[in-house]
Amino acid sequence: MRLVTSDAHQGLVEAIAANLPGAVWQHCRTHYAANLMSVTPKAMWPAEKAMLHSVYDQPDAKSVNAQFDRLLDYVDQKLPDAHDHLDTARADILAFTGFPEGLWQQIWSTPPQAGGTPTPTRD
Repeated sequence: MRLVTSDAHQGLVEAIAANLPGAVWQHCRTHYAANLMSVTPKAMWPAEKAMLHSVYDQPDAKSVNAQFDRLLDYVDQKLPDAHDHLDTARADILAFTGFPEGLWQQIWSTPPQAGGTPTPTRD
């Protein structure tokens, strides 16, 4: 199985699908966090960012999905736009869980870095 990690530029995602049949597409976690931050009130971003990081900190796919569910529950009433954003993007940002855990830090973001990449911050 192949994985391509990138931002969500529609033309790029379409080109990946057209030219790499069967490849799985992963939305880069750093690019996704920047998109999510755009629908999150500034005062709420630190808590939401911490919850998003906690999703990636889980040891296995079952735990990742359970923590993602907790994140959705956390934002459900407080941040409906963020909830919808996250819910829609779930498969795209959690595609890495279909691969061996030992590779996760190398494949969930772009450019691949052994330690992962930081989530954007708000000034």
